[in-house]
Amino acid sequence: MATVAGVIGWEELRKQAQHLENEIDAKLDAFNKLGVKAGSAHSSSDTVPLLDEEHVFENMATEIESLFAKLSAVNDKMSEIKPDGGHMLHRIQRHREILKDYKLEFNKTQNNFIARRDREDLLSSVRKEIDNYKSGSGLNRRDQYLKESQHIHNSDRLVNDQISIAVETREHLVSQRHTFKRIQTRFNDISNRFPAVNSLLQRINIRKRRDSIILGLIIGFCTFLMLLYAFH
Repeated sequence: MATVAGVIGWEELRKQAQHLENEIDAKLDAFNKLGVKAGSAHSSSDTVPLLDEEHVFENMATEIESLFAKLSAVNDKMSEIKPDGGHMLHRIQRHREILKDYKLEFNKTQNNFIARRDREDLLSSVRKEIDNYKSGSGLNRRDQYLKESQHIHNSDRLVNDQISIAVETREHLVSQRHTFKRIQTRFNDISNRFPAVNSLLQRINIRKRRDSIILGLIIGFCTFLMLLYAFH
């Protein structure tokens, strides 16, 4: 059993964790909207806006990462307290899963923004080169090769960013699959604790299979009679 001081410390840490989670959730929502807005503004114009939205985006990313560090520290302190039953263990695990989901969402938004910005920079550079070539101020062959090499490098980085996003999405799906497996295990534990429920489920499954067999036999017999009647 945990001491009274431990319980009080646990409740205080739990409140801190919930407060940080609410703050992170609000900032992530604004962060996602700002990422879409900044990307749209960047793609719609080659000029720098009066309000540097990309700078604001980076500052907000730094703030969110600082909140992640604080929440991770609070979760570590909660883990150091001796748990008083399974409820405390479940809460600790839940706080860690929430932090992991927040980090996945944050990384996805940040990577999407960086990939979109790089793509727009690449397209803008190509447009400028085409305009320079048409106006007769094109670069010499060596400079063109250097520019093309830089474009290939930017394209590779863009592909790598997309691969990173796909890997993070896969990790998120794997985490969800593990969660579903834990839920299934809990249901199996419940069914094992209550043999009557387990026995009832088995009888239901047996009756369902029996009904399926009977229905299949009836359908087969009717089909046979129809074929016999048709070819008679």
